Amino acid sequence: MSDDAPQFRHITKEHALCWVHASRNLKKLNPLIPIHKQELEGKLDVFWNLYKDIQKYQMDSEMFDISIIEERFDKMVIPKTNYCALNDVLGKIKENKEKLLVPLHNPTIPLHNNPAELGARAQVRKRDVSLHTLTDDGTQAVDVMLTLTQTAKKLGVNIVEYIHSTLTNSVVEPISNIIKERAANKVNGYG
Repeated sequence: MSDDAPQFRHITKEHALCWVHASRNLKKLNPLIPIHKQELEGKLDVFWNLYKDIQKYQMDSEMFDISIIEERFDKMVIPKTNYCALNDVLGKIKENKEKLLVPLHNPTIPLHNNPAELGARAQVRKRDVSLHTLTDDGTQAVDVMLTLTQTAKKLGVNIVEYIHSTLTNSVVEPISNIIKERAANKVNGYG
């Protein structure tokens, strides 16, 4: 799953593209003519309705026939609008049909990679501010703290309280237990 950056094109057998990234090219369009605005809004509606139906398909593959979803995709990207810039973007989306529809053939693949990007953002920000560490131990310490901080954030755990209670030997539930509990709840339909 990627944003279609060239460096990701040849590293896996199957390459899925992120629907959120594909939509950004549509959202970047800024039509001035009212008919172009209507055409863009119509295509965005079709795009997101198709996205939602693919999500539903992933939850229950009996709900939809893959060929119908593929036909809807084809109808969405046929560049028969009066807005040339929209036609260009739809042409690019059409070229990526196979990669955007990978989740139909492998429902475990998500439709977007935003959680992965958000997870990497903390490391990128750290790198932007301080470039790098000077030793392997420093790199390991930064990696551990970023991982711990981001995991606590996702779990709704106050990292300052967690570290304080860990250092003062107070009673604190290990983050690993919280993760296992949440995962069990999700499997049982509570997450």
